Amino acid sequence: MKNTVITFKEAKQKGEKLTMLTAYDYSTAKLIDEAGVNSILVGDSLGNVMLGYEDTISVTMEDMIHHGAAVARGAKNALVVIDMPFMSYQTGVYDAVVNAGRLMKEGRAGAVKLEGGKEVCPQIKAITEAGIPVVAHLGLTPQSINAFGGHKVQGKTEAAAKKILEDAKAVEEAGAFAVVLECVPAKLAELVTKSVSIPTIGIGAGNVCDGQVLVYQDMLGMFSDFTPKFVRRFANVGEVMTEAFKEYCKAVSEGTFPEKKHEYTLSDDVLEKLY
Repeated sequence: MKNTVITFKEAKQKGEKLTMLTAYDYSTAKLIDEAGVNSILVGDSLGNVMLGYEDTISVTMEDMIHHGAAVARGAKNALVVIDMPFMSYQTGVYDAVVNAGRLMKEGRAGAVKLEGGKEVCPQIKAITEAGIPVVAHLGLTPQSINAFGGHKVQGKTEAAAKKILEDAKAVEEAGAFAVVLECVPAKLAELVTKSVSIPTIGIGAGNVCDGQVLVYQDMLGMFSDFTPKFVRRFANVGEVMTEAFKEYCKAVSEGTFPEKKHEYTLSDDVLEKLY
């Protein structure tokens, strides 16, 4: 079944958990889609796991459009959500709407995601009024990592927890149809989940959220530069890939690949005429 803004809303009402994974290319998106995952996030995390950046700050609109369009071609039923990169919406409402529109038109997104609470509500309101679905993102917002002083749990003090709760209500009021909660205490995520009517998608926010999201390279053991506490490794695909690459090198160097069954034939009559 095609996943949409409406099916997300219905899932929360029915108490059905939503699943979201990142993807950045056609082949991976196709596999994730066929597995029945509800939503694919083309995250600006591609800066880390695909482009080798130390953070997400350097990711451009062109990066997001390029990878987003590839994912959209592979996803038939999953709702494709594309991140709005750093400084594509913070500069004002006009830029936010124009860039969100580009992600929809050129990136073929089903929705866009942007980080922040009350301070970006004018952008959320304007984008949704333009007919573009928005996912909000609260807690540890990677584009603000320099302001946070690193990857730290958010909402641990009374003031910080209150702000996240108020921000969640504000982004819902502004028109967001879902909100990602990243690196916040589970009890706070539970309170937020009960306080808003839109689905909460957790990542390092406990299991009471309405859904979960992970970077697929993290959950498959394919990215070892940094592994957050909240990651569960569902398979050691990275190890399998490394061993396969080693076996390939060994087979080529020893002359055991390719074998006869991998060759194409040429008739002796044709071959004789070449001498």
